[in-house]
Amino acid sequence: MPIGPLQPTQSKMRELAERKHLDLSDDELRQYSDLIGGTLAACRVIDGIPEQTLPTKYPRTVGWRPAAEDNPLNGWAWRCQIEGASEGVLRGKTIGIKDAVCVAGVPMRNGSKLLEGFTPDVDATIVTRILDAGGKIVGKTNTEDLSFSGAGYTSALGAVGNPYDSSRNPGASSSGSAAVLATGGADIAIGGDQGGSIRLPAAWSGVYGLKPTYGLVPYTGIAPIEKTLDHVGPMANTTEDLARLLQAIAGPDPFDPRQRGILPGGFSPSYVAGLNGGVAGKKIGIVREGFARDGKDIGVPASDPAVDEAVLAAVRKFESLGATVHDVSIPMHLLACHIWNVIATLGSAEFMVDGAGNGSNSFGYYNSSLGIAFERGLRARPNDLPYAAITSVLATEYLKDSQGMRYYWKAQNQRHLVLNALNAAFDQYDLLAMPTIPFTATSARAPDTPVGEYVGQALNMTHNCVTTNLTGHPSISIPCGFVGGMPVGMMLSARHLEDALLLQASAAFEKLGAYTPKWFAGGLAA
Repeated sequence: MPIGPLQPTQSKMRELAERKHLDLSDDELRQYSDLIGGTLAACRVIDGIPEQTLPTKYPRTVGWRPAAEDNPLNGWAWRCQIEGASEGVLRGKTIGIKDAVCVAGVPMRNGSKLLEGFTPDVDATIVTRILDAGGKIVGKTNTEDLSFSGAGYTSALGAVGNPYDSSRNPGASSSGSAAVLATGGADIAIGGDQGGSIRLPAAWSGVYGLKPTYGLVPYTGIAPIEKTLDHVGPMANTTEDLARLLQAIAGPDPFDPRQRGILPGGFSPSYVAGLNGGVAGKKIGIVREGFARDGKDIGVPASDPAVDEAVLAAVRKFESLGATVHDVSIPMHLLACHIWNVIATLGSAEFMVDGAGNGSNSFGYYNSSLGIAFERGLRARPNDLPYAAITSVLATEYLKDSQGMRYYWKAQNQRHLVLNALNAAFDQYDLLAMPTIPFTATSARAPDTPVGEYVGQALNMTHNCVTTNLTGHPSISIPCGFVGGMPVGMMLSARHLEDALLLQASAAFEKLGAYTPKWFAGGLAA
């Protein structure tokens, strides 16, 4: 859309001044209008200059929306076939890409009505890396509305079913990625994680999911939520496939400001070769505060004692592999969810909604086409924002009326308390363990459920996961058993950039055969 006149009219200037509570005379408004003209003229100049973009290296067709009979559990948002290189660590592997990730020429919804009709013009950095590594992209996986839920029932394309009981939630927001893994639609899948959205569906759907160290995997070309919480990583049915995908996508990217100062010079990711390193001699701390929640905290359900017991038994199995296991107390884990709540609520309203997922004031790639599509959708149909995002917008506006953004700033300045607490624990232990979610999958909610219950049930399972979203430590959810026929996930966390240790621990546990997925036993379609 062209920029319009070279300077605003007097009436428009008056409107703008009143919007910002500025008392300006007519003469002052005319002078400011003249000054603004210089910026508008500059905008016209840059309209004629080509914009930096991301490469699209591999041919593809637009693909198709699968029919219901070809879409078990509604895990796919879109199907496609994009062949990568002939060699690489992902050779022969089929990959599902979460529909928050841009794939050029393939429609993208990010679970939202606001992006209906949008087709990206760029490949996210991880998409190029997957194809460079020999992977074959076979579709976009369904996700929660703007990836803003941990349950699995809020997507504009419909709820995603749990592979063990389709009336229950699969975990989210990377719900579709878990579903296509469980039904054999892909070997490996991409998930995103701002508050557990890789690990939550991994736990409730019985697959493996790794939230990498913050900044290890570039987020360039992916619809964000909050820049300081954004993570993207692998999900799979085996630890080895997690390692293969992480090795393909990790590493420096000059376009992603999240990586600044994170990766050491000369960093080269390698995860497959050391996968059999085991855990002999490692010290594992069982985090007391991750268990036995009493349900008295607002929005935090009580732990299921059977889930707690299943995870404790799973952690103890590492002793047979040469690790030592002890209890550890980290009281800051209980406060982390409150700090995260403020950052995620205010930060998402400012960055994802008001900033159209691009924001300002940072170096890196700005996804113009996605931002324009989101702004257009928001102007045309603001009531189609998901309920959780509306909650964040209204909470932010309410606080800004009396407090400005000081609570966001204060919460960001308190992150170090959680970081220091975990680092102190890592001075004693190599791994920290707790349930990914201390209860099994909850029942799905219908779209006409009252807003309070709809949002509450969409976000009530995140409290164990959000701690490492704040601190940036890597965390993995490992399927470790069943309670009442439903999967249970054991979460391990490690020091920054010790993602390889998490994969080694997961591979060692997997070899014990403590968990047999339903689909490996012939219960789901292959």
